[in-house]
Amino acid sequence: MPPAPLRLLGRKDAFNVRKVLWMLEELGEPFTQEDWGRGHRSMQVPEFLALNPLGTVPVLVDGDAVLRESHVIMRHLAATRARHDLLPAEPAARAEVEAWMDWVAYEMTLPMRLGYLGGVLNLAPWNGPGMAALGRAEYAHRMGVLEQALARSGPYLAGAAFTLADMACGMAAHRWDAVKDGSEAPTPALDAWLERLAERPGFRAHIRNGLP
Repeated sequence: MPPAPLRLLGRKDAFNVRKVLWMLEELGEPFTQEDWGRGHRSMQVPEFLALNPLGTVPVLVDGDAVLRESHVIMRHLAATRARHDLLPAEPAARAEVEAWMDWVAYEMTLPMRLGYLGGVLNLAPWNGPGMAALGRAEYAHRMGVLEQALARSGPYLAGAAFTLADMACGMAAHRWDAVKDGSEAPTPALDAWLERLAERPGFRAHIRNGLP
């Protein structure tokens, strides 16, 4: 009997789910996707909590493995499918990719919450006085970090090849368009990198698909 297709749980418009959907498109492997979360099935029901006691999306079921956290899922898929083009086997090259994945997870979370959830969507508690402006400024600073890195190492974040680093950071860079107000410094290297990412079908299907 052939193995069951990968099972992805999480609404397809959720920020972190979209990264995993892009990854699955890169793999070209059959999968199913179920809408859980805001506006869909509750993540607090026993059925979901049995898979992820944190009650968050995405969740990926890969055979006997049940995984949470988008970057963990992406690493798992690259490693188990021997996609060394996306996650190098050589330790130093792999560390460079994973450093960018960790950077965007740690450094971009608060600016995106303040700048996008507070400033664009006006959602509490991220919409307090001054929060949107702070988030936009911090977001701009981090996009400047990407700009400098790409100008130095391009065409991709880890150098010559497209990797998980670009997938992890590409979603945050795409969302920047919805947050910036036009007063920011130009980012030609960042803009060119996003256009290179847009050549990939998975990016067009799940990231630059009309959603911020």
